[in-house]
Amino acid sequence: MRIISLNANGIRAAERKGFFSWLAQQNADVICIQETKAQTEQLKAEAFWPKSYHCFYHDAIKKGYSGVAIYCKNEPTSITKGLNWNDIDSEGRFIEAQLNNNLSIISLYLPSGSSGEERQAFKFSFLDRFLPYLHELEKNGRDYIICGDWNIAHKEIDLKNWKGNKKNSGFLPEEREWMDKLFAKQQWYDAFRLVNQQEEQYTWWSNRGQAWAKNVGWRIDYQIISSGLKDKVKSASIYKDERFSDHAPLIIDYDI
Repeated sequence: MRIISLNANGIRAAERKGFFSWLAQQNADVICIQETKAQTEQLKAEAFWPKSYHCFYHDAIKKGYSGVAIYCKNEPTSITKGLNWNDIDSEGRFIEAQLNNNLSIISLYLPSGSSGEERQAFKFSFLDRFLPYLHELEKNGRDYIICGDWNIAHKEIDLKNWKGNKKNSGFLPEEREWMDKLFAKQQWYDAFRLVNQQEEQYTWWSNRGQAWAKNVGWRIDYQIISSGLKDKVKSASIYKDERFSDHAPLIIDYDI
């Protein structure tokens, strides 16, 4: 099973940059998209509804903001939009597809705190609620792959200028400690790092300066998997030959 995740930074902009033409060649089973920045009724072009997929969108109430999507080659048994948390769901940050092989795949767009203290507090509020939610998922017997932009670089290897970013959102000690807690019980794993321990493996680059050209990036996009899938990860890569967004597609193949 091939799963691709991308923060599109505007799905219509990504389409204009050739994302869907590239996607058609990837033979992915599931595609998770974050930051669609569109209302579903604005996505009338065929490109946004690939014929070989069942396509589902969860929009933010605010136009041109946030939003997630998931495309599945096999029809899901159910789709869940949101977490029943009004503040999060109004921003369109979570969509889950339950497949008929006891597997759930989630497209997640975790809040960013980079715009100021208010949004950082919102991010911490989400993290405080999300960890207990994940612990509850551990008990239900399903396998999970949570794809998306988590807006946290976990370790020093996961961003170029880690020394200069210790006080910046996305690499704060509290955020990194939250990731430590997530993985501590060995119920959840960073699928990419199970098979790829190389340095300078980034998924996001600032549009400032020459960050992309110099590969001064952050790895903030993940596929986080439940423990039952730990030995199912075959390969992981980040696609950089073309640029569809300020993020790059994360491609992981599983033996599922």
